[in-house]
Amino acid sequence: MPDQGFTLFDTAIGRCGVAWGRRGLVGVQLPEAREQETRARLERRFPEARESAPPAGVRRALADIGALLRGEKRDLSGIALEMDRLPPFHRRVYEIARGIPPGATLSYGEIAARLGAPGSARAVGQALGRNPFAIVVPCHRVLAAGGKLGGFSANGGVATKLRLLAIEGAGAGETLPLFEGDGTLGFDPHAAVEHLRASDAALGRLIGAVGPFRLELKKTPSVFVALAEAIVYQQLHGKAAAAIFARLCALFPHAHQGPTPERILRASDEKLRGAGLSRPKLLALRDLARRARAGEIPTLAEARRMDDEEILERLTAVRGIGRWTVEMLLMFRLGRPDVLPADDYGIRKGFAIAFKKRALPTRAELERRGARWKPYRTVASWYLWRAVEQAAVD
Repeated sequence: MPDQGFTLFDTAIGRCGVAWGRRGLVGVQLPEAREQETRARLERRFPEARESAPPAGVRRALADIGALLRGEKRDLSGIALEMDRLPPFHRRVYEIARGIPPGATLSYGEIAARLGAPGSARAVGQALGRNPFAIVVPCHRVLAAGGKLGGFSANGGVATKLRLLAIEGAGAGETLPLFEGDGTLGFDPHAAVEHLRASDAALGRLIGAVGPFRLELKKTPSVFVALAEAIVYQQLHGKAAAAIFARLCALFPHAHQGPTPERILRASDEKLRGAGLSRPKLLALRDLARRARAGEIPTLAEARRMDDEEILERLTAVRGIGRWTVEMLLMFRLGRPDVLPADDYGIRKGFAIAFKKRALPTRAELERRGARWKPYRTVASWYLWRAVEQAAVD
């Protein structure tokens, strides 16, 4: 048996890697752009390791890492790490960082103070920049002075750091939960699926082929932040949009909580454009911020008391926010059960596949059929999107 081994494993943020020695993990690798690049990075970092099946202790560590990245509460401080070859200062920094629980953060300066070396914040940052145990030593929970995001050396940079903090719900105690109870959907998904099976045989066959309904809500600290992110993402590839939104957030303190209307309005055009915003998106963000400051954008608590059409009418008044954007917020942020984005290409394509149509349906045709699916058109829409995914695989 070799002294070191490595393996790749699936997580909610992509395919990660881990390497181990005789006494514990020697490194964790966050996903690169492609699986082969993640494997190559592990091979370069640990040339003596051979790809192999992980031992029992490592398997337990992988399960805990995967659970944490799915948003579950999981303590990784008990995972054994081999740090013998690391500089003593780095080991001390990593030990303090391991004590930061999910949902909490420290600054580089606060870690330096806990080390008894208050002038060593820069050295702390350098040590965390060389952290070989990403996630297990949670360097993403360490921020720059004033609550700013700071750097991150993994693939994706600050966008990855922001995503990890969002998954863990950093600052969750300062935000309003989306729903009472389990914090996921505002309706019973099992009842919804049974209703759809009973009301439309063709849709029922699609449900049988796809399997269980697995829509998961995207958490957000506010309707304002959700709409700001939507504006940034419009007409951009996901990775490019994520990088721009992360740079926008990183302009301000407490970046993991998203920008506020006041900060957007106080920031200069040059500062906002420097994050990568186009002129139209800059104008849309400023209009959103002005309306939020004027009380025209509902809070999450207010949105829960409003019906779908009232939310649509209120939010589509914002520059750059159309019906589709609000429908996505209703479905994926607010968990509304009866939303049918009839102009969405994926919905129309999925309908044509599921109902064996040669041409894409018109909006009127889709809405007529969709009347059978009320009051669970959100669930039907989710299955139509899955029809397109399945067709691409087949």
